[in-house]
Order: sequence, then structure tokens, then C-alpha cells
Amino acid sequence: MSDLLKRITIKPDLCNGKPTIRGKRITVQTILEFLAAGDSEAEILANYPTLNSDDIKACLEFAAVIAGNSLELNDVA
Repeated sequence: MSDLLKRITIKPDLCNGKPTIRGKRITVQTILEFLAAGDSEAEILANYPTLNSDDIKACLEFAAVIAGNSLELNDVA
């Protein structure tokens, strides 16, 4: 596991078990949705001042790992 991926935490009692960033109530999904909507890293960091650039990179790396798993498209819809 890379150092960046160690920033992603999954706890059943936090955000319904969704992957979060460093145990905060900010989900990986939230950050990825902002990026997909076209928000810049600077905009995200301005909205979430407790995050840093490596947190956003960790979200992207996490998404890449998940995307590398074999899933049917129907499994994620």
C-alpha cells in the first residue's frame, strides 16, 4: 500500500462505512464528485481547509485502485 492510500480510512461507524480521508467526515466520493464536476484542487482545498494536496491525490489513487478491480458496470450503478 502506498503512503497516499494510508490516508484513506474505512470505519463502519463513520459515514456509513464509506471511505473517508484520514478519519474525517469527508468521503472520497465527495472529493471525486467535486473533481468530476470540474472543481480545481485549489477550490476543493478552499472549501475543506483541513485537507491538503496529498489527500486529494490519495482519493485519485484510491479511485484508480478500485477502477482496476474487475467489476461489471451494473455492479456500480
